[in-house]
Amino acid sequence: MSQVLVIAELSSGKVKKSTNSAITFARAVAKEGGSFAILAMGAGAKGAAAELAGYGASKVIVVDDASLEHAVCELYAPTIAEVAKKGGFDTIAFTASSFGKDVAPRVAAKLGAGYASDIAGVNAAGGKPIYKRPMFAGNAYGYCEITTPVKVVSVRQSEFPAAEPSGGSSPIEAGGVAAADPAAARVAFVSLESGKSERPDLAEARVVVSGGRALKEKFAEVLDPLANLLGAAVGASRAACDAGYAPAELQVGQTGRVVAPQLYFAIGISGAIQHLAGMKSSKTIVAINKDPDAPIFQVADYGVVADLFVAVPELIAELKKEA
Repeated sequence: MSQVLVIAELSSGKVKKSTNSAITFARAVAKEGGSFAILAMGAGAKGAAAELAGYGASKVIVVDDASLEHAVCELYAPTIAEVAKKGGFDTIAFTASSFGKDVAPRVAAKLGAGYASDIAGVNAAGGKPIYKRPMFAGNAYGYCEITTPVKVVSVRQSEFPAAEPSGGSSPIEAGGVAAADPAAARVAFVSLESGKSERPDLAEARVVVSGGRALKEKFAEVLDPLANLLGAAVGASRAACDAGYAPAELQVGQTGRVVAPQLYFAIGISGAIQHLAGMKSSKTIVAINKDPDAPIFQVADYGVVADLFVAVPELIAELKKEA
């Protein structure tokens, strides 16, 4: 029987939606025999407990401490490892976000556990989970089994749908902070620079409007009106970010953010393999490009061969008529 511990990702004491993908994974494994619990840790974590209690976990473990105000992996990893040991958990699940990718390997090292990163699926039949992982920028998939007693995985948000509350109320259990790593003495949180936006987070948005290098200096001028109209997040190709037309945090792709919205606009994006790896799981893809041979059209559900500087304003005008 598998005992899964889901590590919730919090921001200012609130649960990030990305956590729900890890809960979906945990449900799939527990369905074959076992259960799952959720660990919420950080300053103000108690406020997230009530929300997490509605997802059918055997319990919600809360570690609320002022020393955990900032998600520094050297501070978080010892406590996660200790909770896993005391609770007898054999699988520790993170979301494959920047937080998960930072902390998960350190937790695996502390537990002597095998680690499968960025998994896109799991087959838990027979009590021996087989993990599906993307390879070659998502152009192929490999399957692996972790043979260590304890397993650590990070779950790709675009491949596991966000779990919905299942009703009921899981018991809430308080936990303590483990002794700090020696490495923590050599690490200090300096500052967090984050831009405030009325738009949804790129990784959690239902609609994403992305632009490529073809937009040049008119990147925001062309895309912002469409994004504002649709209540969408704005993304960008790596070429657009490298050229300075969009900030790096908007990059979608293999080395950027992985997204899977209900609707994805690829505007002036050719469709390089690296970009497709970050968005091809989108439910509906609309591509606008004046090159009819652009690779993006091979994955697009709807393709418009046109000058984007003409097509996008026309699209906005038509949407306003329907509003």
